[in-house]
Amino acid sequence: MSLIMSRRDLDFMLFEWLDASALTERARYADHSAETFHQVLDTCEKIATDHFAPHNKLNDQNEPQFVDGGAVVIPEVRRALEVYRDAGLVAPGQLYEYGGMQLPAVVEKACTTWFRAANIGTSAYPFLTAANLNVIAAYGEDWQKATFIPPMAEGRFFGTMCLSEPQAGSSLSDIRTRAVRQDDGTYRLFGTKMWISGGDQNISENIVHLVLARSPDDLPGVKGLSLYIVPKFLVNEDGSLGERNDVVLAGLNHKMGYRGTTNTLLNFGEGGHKPGGRAGAVGYLIGGENQGLACMFHMMNEARIGVGTGAVALGYTGYLHAVEYARTRLQGRPAAAKDPTTPQVPLTRHADVRRMLLAAKAYVEGGLALNMFCARLVDEERTADTAEARAEAHLLLDMLTPIAKSWPSQWCLEANSLAIQVHGGYGYTRDYNVEQFYRDNRLNPIHEGAHGIQGIDILGRKVAMQGGAGLRLFNATLETTIGRARAAGDEALLGFAADLDTALARLNAVTATLHGANDLERTLANATVYLEAFGHITVAWIWLEQALAAHGKAGDFYDGKRQATRYFFHWELPKVYPQLDLLEQLDDTTLEMQDAWF
Repeated sequence: MSLIMSRRDLDFMLFEWLDASALTERARYADHSAETFHQVLDTCEKIATDHFAPHNKLNDQNEPQFVDGGAVVIPEVRRALEVYRDAGLVAPGQLYEYGGMQLPAVVEKACTTWFRAANIGTSAYPFLTAANLNVIAAYGEDWQKATFIPPMAEGRFFGTMCLSEPQAGSSLSDIRTRAVRQDDGTYRLFGTKMWISGGDQNISENIVHLVLARSPDDLPGVKGLSLYIVPKFLVNEDGSLGERNDVVLAGLNHKMGYRGTTNTLLNFGEGGHKPGGRAGAVGYLIGGENQGLACMFHMMNEARIGVGTGAVALGYTGYLHAVEYARTRLQGRPAAAKDPTTPQVPLTRHADVRRMLLAAKAYVEGGLALNMFCARLVDEERTADTAEARAEAHLLLDMLTPIAKSWPSQWCLEANSLAIQVHGGYGYTRDYNVEQFYRDNRLNPIHEGAHGIQGIDILGRKVAMQGGAGLRLFNATLETTIGRARAAGDEALLGFAADLDTALARLNAVTATLHGANDLERTLANATVYLEAFGHITVAWIWLEQALAAHGKAGDFYDGKRQATRYFFHWELPKVYPQLDLLEQLDDTTLEMQDAWF
């Protein structure tokens, strides 16, 4: 059994539940078959196992260094990414014309789990690059696509997203970076960006930054933001590298985990480099003036689902390590054993260890299934037969994005905590991998929109968008699953369907109460609690979907799916009712707290 990811679980989700093979009937994926999907998964598993996992601990112990004005990473990172690049994996879901394989998103997402679980630090560079490439493919001018996409798809250029600033953090309306238009149609950028993952490194030939900035005459707030392509090195017409752009690495952030990925403070236009004899970082407008946030959300939404997938991968590998340890570690005896001379038993013989492992299984397999479902929606959004079906997939994906980001970030982190607990004192030492998995995963509730921001998004925007159309579609989707479960004629499935129906009705009633208060601050004061309740109901539905896919099938794997479903409905779903009770009261305890009282 691999301790990186479960190939058996991925195959179940792709081929027994989400019917990835059926996608090959669509024009975009017609060159593929179930066999090619399996071959790509085999390749990813091998590369992740042989080239990413071996230096994961070394990456953690030897974080990037600031040397002669640049960031330097250990050589194992470059070697692993060369293998990754040579396998054509930088943008496997992209169109052939952009150097991709035109893989379905759901297969591509399954592939990424291997690399993120094997080495989250090294895998971040190509995944950021792919997201950057997707933005340029969607919004770039022809010359921008021709200049930047091929070398990124080939793995020669890497990409970043530059949003946050030291004084702004997540408050993008407070961004100060300026973009000054030049006579030749380019711009000169001046400002500072903070928390930029991959912002500098010694791996790729060039780095393509996507930078949010505002022109001096633009409107204040997010409406005045535009997006600019700002390469580290300017690119000549023949594709060769030109002068160094005026982008300077000002410092590296030293992190609790995720240490293999450089995290940077970048200065644009400080005069450290002067292409053409002028200070200012040369930038190229992409997507139109004042459309920066709309363009960047293309990358941010992809990144948010990517964060959820990364959280799942780290939680999943921690769970697999814990299962392996619990099966092989002999400790204690069953509660009924009275003779201290009898042999010790594996940890899995102890009920509380089984409780922890079952909880972790429910979290990581539920989180993985949620993200695979969202990836399948991307395929529907791209290739469904009708415009109506494509629009419906887009709407449901928009609705689920904050959950796909936040729920795994919270509960797969808890799976990592449980993995440490199963290991006991050993788990708290650096001799075992589970402590690193926890540290690496702790970032995910923070970046790409912190937990609280996702709560405000789901309650303040998503459930109300388009006159509640997204919430109605969410309801209809869950009700379809509930109907299928009732029709299956299985007593357990009937019970789960009834429980989910009750929780969904309660969520809708509370949502109406919150939005009927006509007090935005009061409504959003406890948005994080709403996010958690919404997320648990969503994952209960996902578990019911998995139980239906396993229905009537025999074997330990399917029995495990049924038991995890039972656990989630008996132990986890009931947690939402105290949360919904609290929300319905429009409690203002947190809202009324005063600064002086802390």
